[in-house]
Amino acid sequence: MAESAIWQLPPDESPSAEFVQAAAEYAPAGMATYAAQLLWQRGIRDPAALAGWLNPDCYSPTSPFAFGEEMQRAIARLKLAYERQEAIAIWGDFDADGITATAVLWDGLGQFFSQGDRLSYVIPNRLTESHGLTHSGIERLAAAGVRLIVTCDTGSTSLAEIDHANRLGLDVIVTDHHTLLAQRPPVVAIVNPRSLPADHPLATLSGVAVAYKLVEALYETLPDVPTRPLDTLLDLVAIGLIADLVELRGDCRYLAQRGIAQLQKNQDVATAPRPGVAMLLEFCKRAGDRPTDISFGLGPRINAISRIQGDARDGVELLTSRDESCCRQLAEAAELANARRRALQQDLFKQVSARLSQMDLSTTGVIVLEDPQWPVGILGLVAGQVAQEYGRPTILLSSAALLAASKPAASDAASSLPDHVKLARGSARSVNSIDLYELMGSQQHLLSGFGGHPLAAGLSLPLENIPLFADGINRQLRQQVGISGAIAPLLLPVDLIVTVGQLGKDLFQTLKLLEPCGMGNPTPNLLIRQGRFENVRNENIRDFKQRKVRYIKTEFDLVDETGQFHGVWWGHYRDEMPPGPCDAVVQLDFNPFRKRYEVRLVAVRPAADEWAAMVPAEPDWLLDWRGQTELPAGAADAEKVLVMTDCPTQWDDLRVWGRQARHDGKRLAIAYQTPPAVDPLESWQTLVGLAKYLSRTGQVATRSQLLRKLGLGDRPLRAGIQALQALGMTVSALPDGLRFQWHPADLSTQSPTAAQVNQTIEAFLSAVEEEQFRRQYFATVPAETIRAIAS
Repeated sequence: MAESAIWQLPPDESPSAEFVQAAAEYAPAGMATYAAQLLWQRGIRDPAALAGWLNPDCYSPTSPFAFGEEMQRAIARLKLAYERQEAIAIWGDFDADGITATAVLWDGLGQFFSQGDRLSYVIPNRLTESHGLTHSGIERLAAAGVRLIVTCDTGSTSLAEIDHANRLGLDVIVTDHHTLLAQRPPVVAIVNPRSLPADHPLATLSGVAVAYKLVEALYETLPDVPTRPLDTLLDLVAIGLIADLVELRGDCRYLAQRGIAQLQKNQDVATAPRPGVAMLLEFCKRAGDRPTDISFGLGPRINAISRIQGDARDGVELLTSRDESCCRQLAEAAELANARRRALQQDLFKQVSARLSQMDLSTTGVIVLEDPQWPVGILGLVAGQVAQEYGRPTILLSSAALLAASKPAASDAASSLPDHVKLARGSARSVNSIDLYELMGSQQHLLSGFGGHPLAAGLSLPLENIPLFADGINRQLRQQVGISGAIAPLLLPVDLIVTVGQLGKDLFQTLKLLEPCGMGNPTPNLLIRQGRFENVRNENIRDFKQRKVRYIKTEFDLVDETGQFHGVWWGHYRDEMPPGPCDAVVQLDFNPFRKRYEVRLVAVRPAADEWAAMVPAEPDWLLDWRGQTELPAGAADAEKVLVMTDCPTQWDDLRVWGRQARHDGKRLAIAYQTPPAVDPLESWQTLVGLAKYLSRTGQVATRSQLLRKLGLGDRPLRAGIQALQALGMTVSALPDGLRFQWHPADLSTQSPTAAQVNQTIEAFLSAVEEEQFRRQYFATVPAETIRAIAS
């Protein structure tokens, strides 16, 4: 965490007495107030909904057919493939969400299609290929007799590749959770939660959870075929969900809770339903009963397979094989890969920090660095570290000798570039809820490909474009944050203020009520004031063969006047610990290997007499009503809620509404619908026809009338007017509106050339496409991101 981070105290609002009483039924004795306060801060304020949030037995999961016609089409095609005994292929991805999604489909569809014969899977190589479908991979599947591809955690934007598959006679079913294009791909079905309203219980599913819902629907359709219970897949679902950056609410939370219960069955290798998972738990010395067993144990090891080796297929084999000997070999390889990953990550972080020490970061909003020697597989991890340490979005790139023409395994996007163009690939991580996905979208013309989430993304671009890209993305950020270009300091939220003596089992069980934690429900941070550190020692961790790994941890005893408690500070040395009394932000955990409770140190600084650099958190001011066909009860109460119904195209639009709501003492409800797809050529034809009609009739039209008629924003309209003027249209601004007069361009030297006219029309078409991208983006961007950026 950056040293300049502001520690944000809990909001100054108390839960109702009724809610405290309801929370007391679940919390340890004496901990009801803490439990209620934590739940209240996370927006859980209805006593009637408390049971379903805390206990999965009280939650009613959503049917997979809530995806509507797309799910019905997908199941109908799978049923046809089953009846025809067709060969089908799974196309996955190489991160933990993609690997577990592939494993879910491999095990789940394997109940209907014989594995290795009628069922196969493909995962791109992380070190040499990009995410998503490729022409060459599709051609190999077609040659092997495959007639149906089912994607997982990928495919929503692969229009050209899906077209290619169709031409080769292959049908495609896409299951994914990434950004949807305005144009529906030419697939049999696309099952993607981004098509659902933002408040839908399936809206935040990750790739593995969407894959699971597909298998669930097939189990319901052909119930007599499977021999293995559907619930046996839930441990894989939990691993992928918690390892990925998704908000664990609705069915996401339910599936993670159920999945962790299933994961606990893998504690003993001899009886484990998944021996590979059991062996990974052995290596990371965890029991499988906590979300942190995934986020700090299983997830990094599964990811390390492709980060170090490139090929992620060993990960799928490790998760799905029942052969103990095979699993032992693969688990050892994953453990060694994770140890190697840790060492490389620490080395690379030091290299990046050395580069940054030579830069003037006061003029840098987004850190963009490239080096041909940096290993591609760990760039995302280090970018995340750098972003947290320096308080700036970070993009790290490696050219890694990826030549567009000479590398047959390179992505199709790369292979379309000229032979001499050298590509850089990399990862981006954001901080302070700055939306990197939108920032990169503004520089799309410089990229050969990008994709991901607002806080984490991947990209590739020609090496020669990097300086332009860095300048452009920093310029775009300055437009967002203001003319000064100053980024707001990081906020480190504090959930509870406690003493050392309060640390222990009862508080741990209280905090555990919130699990599984993730986006929108972070792991609780505890503030301990005026403590001191004793018995401080650091050591390199060791791998399972007792070899030292160049990744450090510092152990200590945290002491205050109420007691003493053991703790760990990962990735730091003892000489980084400030002497004397300290304020510390920690997270309480249980170490199953040592059989003790302990704290993980998150941030520390010398104790201050005043609450220096600490601010109170504000109550939640944003209501997310996007996609709802009917507004909730009370929505018409204009005295309490300001309702925004027009989809914005830039962050400033949301900031203006947010400022107005706060000025009026109201909450802001974003209630706009997902915008319909717009064909830029049709918009141009409509504008030309409208202008000619107004010219012929002599009527005037206000700007707002034109915007409503065209269904466009102000920027495309300005570009459209410039194109009309290039064609010979005179546009005059009058007090009551705009007047259009048609004067076809003559052949004088002052007339624009055909190329200039075409250029203005292309500018209009591009403006329409960009506005459509932005509206689609703001229709689906997480409310958590809006809260952070618009405030």
